[in-house]
Amino acid sequence: MNHVRTHHRPGTLPARLLRSVGIHALLLAGAVIMLAPFAWMLSTSLKDYSEVFTVPIRWIPSRLVWSNYVDAWNEAPFARYFFNSAFVATATTIGQLAFSALAAYAFATMNFFGREVIFTLFLGTMMIPDQMTLVPNYVLLFKLNWIDTYYALIVPWLGSVFSIFLMRQFFQTIPKELYDAAQIDGCTRFGYLWRVMAPLSRPVFITCGLFTFIGSWNAFLWPLIVTNTDRMRTIQVGLSTFMQEHGTVPTLLMAASTMAIMPVVIGFFFVQRQFIQGIARTGLKS
Repeated sequence: MNHVRTHHRPGTLPARLLRSVGIHALLLAGAVIMLAPFAWMLSTSLKDYSEVFTVPIRWIPSRLVWSNYVDAWNEAPFARYFFNSAFVATATTIGQLAFSALAAYAFATMNFFGREVIFTLFLGTMMIPDQMTLVPNYVLLFKLNWIDTYYALIVPWLGSVFSIFLMRQFFQTIPKELYDAAQIDGCTRFGYLWRVMAPLSRPVFITCGLFTFIGSWNAFLWPLIVTNTDRMRTIQVGLSTFMQEHGTVPTLLMAASTMAIMPVVIGFFFVQRQFIQGIARTGLKS
């Protein structure tokens, strides 16, 4: 009987193990660097004022001061800020998904004159900094009498080239045979988009929706320019105003900051699987 011997190159297993340990160590270090500011923010929001400036730094408060959140909430109209941000972010997300899906569907499945040229021009607009369009957009909204209204906060962001691009790439992974079968059953183009493509494209819808919601929730410069009163300010603008008034009280400021970011963090944990799947499949073609 012949015995087959398997030869391992010396040092192969230790080298792989060392490389794996090194990679995980770098990832762990990056995670610690990224999370340290958030951990400090959360820790400070629960501290007594006397513990904020202690040396050495005390990461865990000696006692949890939950009243910091109550005091911060009462010091500014945060209920109105949260409502404005939630309403604007939700409306922007729904509207952008609807318009982006229609545009992406046309670019991915319909053959029309100049399709590739128009799509290339669309992508080219992503190279234009937002700051260059601030003044023209503001003048346009001023003439429409939309300053300090929800229209100014929502309408300019209903179209997104980035969302159109992601959806187009995802739609192209769906087999064209499904459209042929739907046509035989008498399905219209819009019916095919609504009944077939949209359910199959759930990951990319969640991905684009999450990007849009986070971007709208965290928007600062545009809401700062187009809003003038507390009645229309979003959470980021309200937080900036709160910082100017209570910046000398870090416990309240950190409590307000924690409340501002908590909704998007919680939302991401619920949809992270679909988010990663949507990103991973946008570069594939059938």
